[in-house]
Amino acid sequence: MIAIIAILIGLLLPAVQKVREAAARTKCNNNLKQIGLALHNYHDTNGNFPAGYVDANTNVNSDASADQGPGWGWAAMLLPNLEQANVYTQINQTQGVGTQAVSQQVLSVFLCPSDQLLPTFTVYKTSAVVAQGNYTAVNGVLETSSYPGSNTGVFLRNSKYRVADVTDGLSNTLFIGERNSGHAKATWAGSVAGGLVTADQSSDPIGNAEYAQTLVLSHGSRTHLPNDPLLWDADVFYSKHIGGVNFLLGDGSVRSISSSIDGITYENLLSRADGNVVGNY
Repeated sequence: MIAIIAILIGLLLPAVQKVREAAARTKCNNNLKQIGLALHNYHDTNGNFPAGYVDANTNVNSDASADQGPGWGWAAMLLPNLEQANVYTQINQTQGVGTQAVSQQVLSVFLCPSDQLLPTFTVYKTSAVVAQGNYTAVNGVLETSSYPGSNTGVFLRNSKYRVADVTDGLSNTLFIGERNSGHAKATWAGSVAGGLVTADQSSDPIGNAEYAQTLVLSHGSRTHLPNDPLLWDADVFYSKHIGGVNFLLGDGSVRSISSSIDGITYENLLSRADGNVVGNY
């Protein structure tokens, strides 16, 4: 009898896990759709999408090592449109991310249920403590640390892009993607000036792994394909979902993209105005 029960349990577990993952994926999709609606409501009110993050460094061509803060990011700007106005009013936007208790508030709309719950973490090389997040904005095709203000995406340092600026079309442009905290940490709050982010999934996260500036706490780019199984860069999009990474497109739709996507097609999707036709994906 015990052996029979063990066999039955063994047969049931995979089915239960599939059901749980399906529910988690649905919740993740719904989170991204809510974020998409919030982005368009923000645009309707302000005439543009929120900046990727706000920084006193206004040199469009400088890299992120020159950032000064405060660093509040796109997700923080969306809080009033996500029924989180009470959290938004706690933010002193003249003070840096991680210096205020509000930075540590865990918000479920920014969490993918397939990921482990941290729920907060200290940003490497700083004393800033921030809440975990799993959704990062598309900075573009180029490496985020080197091109935070001049990359090809919609969410750049101090950017204020409008729908009209996304000339490739909202349905052909990726806006927001996932980041699994086991790969590299992320937060809804924004960027912490002076900090670093490591690719934690690397075999040597503190030694030989790539360090990235902290805008990658809220941004990603195409240094590698999503869910790349071989290379660990902190600014890539990465998910625990089976089969692919969930992305929000500019038109509010959500799509799963796997590591098998054609690289050129992926680059076209990460660019707001490259003029290239997006292939099948």
